Amino acid sequence: MNKLKNNNRKLSKSKETLISGAEAVILSLLSEDVDLLYGYPGGAIMPVYDELFKYREKLNHILVRHEQGATHAAQGYARSSGRVGVVIATSGPGATNLVTGITDAQIDSTPLVCITGQVASHLLGSDAFQETDIIGISTPVTKWNYQITKASEIPSIIAKAFYIAKSGRPGPVLIDITKDAQFEKFKFSYKKCDGIRSYEPRPKVNDEIIKKASEIIDKAKKPLIVFGQGVILGKAEKEFKNFVEKSGIPAVWTILGLSALPTSHPLNLGMVGMHGNYAPNVLTNQCDVLLAIGMRFDDRVTGDLKTYAKQAKILHFEIDPSEINKNVKVDIGILGDCKESLSKLTSLINKKEYSKWIKEFKRLDNIEFDKVIKQDLNPTKKGLTMGETISNVNKYTKGDAIIVTDVGQHQMAACRYSQFIKSKSNITSGGLGTMGFALPAAIGAKMGAPKREVIAIIGDGGYQMTIQELGTIFQNKLPVKILVLNNDFLGMVRQWQQLFFNKRYAETEMVNPDFVTIARGYHIKANRVEERKDLDGAIKEMVLSKEPYFLEVCVEKEDNVFPMIPSGESVSNIRLE
Repeated sequence: MNKLKNNNRKLSKSKETLISGAEAVILSLLSEDVDLLYGYPGGAIMPVYDELFKYREKLNHILVRHEQGATHAAQGYARSSGRVGVVIATSGPGATNLVTGITDAQIDSTPLVCITGQVASHLLGSDAFQETDIIGISTPVTKWNYQITKASEIPSIIAKAFYIAKSGRPGPVLIDITKDAQFEKFKFSYKKCDGIRSYEPRPKVNDEIIKKASEIIDKAKKPLIVFGQGVILGKAEKEFKNFVEKSGIPAVWTILGLSALPTSHPLNLGMVGMHGNYAPNVLTNQCDVLLAIGMRFDDRVTGDLKTYAKQAKILHFEIDPSEINKNVKVDIGILGDCKESLSKLTSLINKKEYSKWIKEFKRLDNIEFDKVIKQDLNPTKKGLTMGETISNVNKYTKGDAIIVTDVGQHQMAACRYSQFIKSKSNITSGGLGTMGFALPAAIGAKMGAPKREVIAIIGDGGYQMTIQELGTIFQNKLPVKILVLNNDFLGMVRQWQQLFFNKRYAETEMVNPDFVTIARGYHIKANRVEERKDLDGAIKEMVLSKEPYFLEVCVEKEDNVFPMIPSGESVSNIRLE
């Protein structure tokens, strides 16, 4: 608190004198209570970095090894802390290297403010050195973007950027600042943004619609809740749990919704989607009322839209009006913040339980256990499995760790078998499916929740896309744990090649380096496990370590992740083998 008062005194002083646009950037960030940002310097953003040097005791800058790492780290920070992630980079390749992470943040509704330097305004459009139209490039993948050419615009645009990024359905914002605007001096003042004309981030909840929804729910015989990340983004975990427990309705999750409700909760009955659990997928097409809460009916969840939940009345709880009826035609669209709408709905519904309906889930769960889970967790084969590795991780984290995953087979195994007791514990790349996400995102997640254990579970392919961020971990002495599940393949693509392309493994087999030696080169403790007898001890050592730790577990090369819904098929056609 004292630190914040001192900041405010310094800001007040600044109003009396002319300051540069570069210093205004720093003071604006401090006014938004930013104390951490990720970035990489360069010529067009150098004036801001020069001012950052003066404020380094108030604003912690993390030097990543690649700008893509900055965006993913900021995503991890935002997802674990619930705050806005901040990124800074130079023009040209510095700016374009941010685009993958920005796109990932846009699809997964992660609040970021990205600030890029730009060539001087008189050089715009001249193909100057490291000039790129980052506004044009980023327009389709940002919630909002803006190019600043006058220093006087900086405070109001940054205030607007933070408001847009974190309000309503969150998302990434990009501000591009020309170099002359960074040098130009002006009289600085800052006012936080609390509203923008014609932008309504939180639609008002309609009480009549809530009443209609309650009537449909009370008449349901076989209702089903599918919940997504909107519950977490809306900070509605408590309201959601209250609703689930009073309604008695079984609840299943998308991968981004995972951890909004503890995995051990008796009404938490598994994952939907392409590699989700058997029962939730099959019974989606048997329920009579489907409540979609904070999810957007992604194609990986719905499969063939022509057959998806056609028998059910669908109630869609959503803060973004554009998502209502976008993919799935719904009976009632319940616009608004789900924290508010769920609270109102809970007060209206009758307390019920659906024991007969839930028994059907248990019956199908037993089928999945016998066909898939038993072999994943207690394999009879010689080689190690991803499932048993993650089960060992649970043994030592007791569901209290943040698990950060990349994209692929390891991601699906981690989502299926990780146990969570707290919200904001599952951080993964959902909609974009970005390989290389996990390692830098784990850096941000640890800085956003420094008291929590953070474990990055990564495949050998995705790991090598951002492996250089080991340098960021080493330089900042971050006790991030890295678990690479190595099958010497791009595993998910190989699985598809096996099942649908007659085992033509075109360019999916990996010839990997010595990962342990690389980690040790960054002064990170490292170990490798090839045999089952060594697995438990190695995972225990990794989890209990107070320092960064790298563990490579060599798993079966040609194991597949089941269940699986073939692309474009009905959720009812989920395969167990």
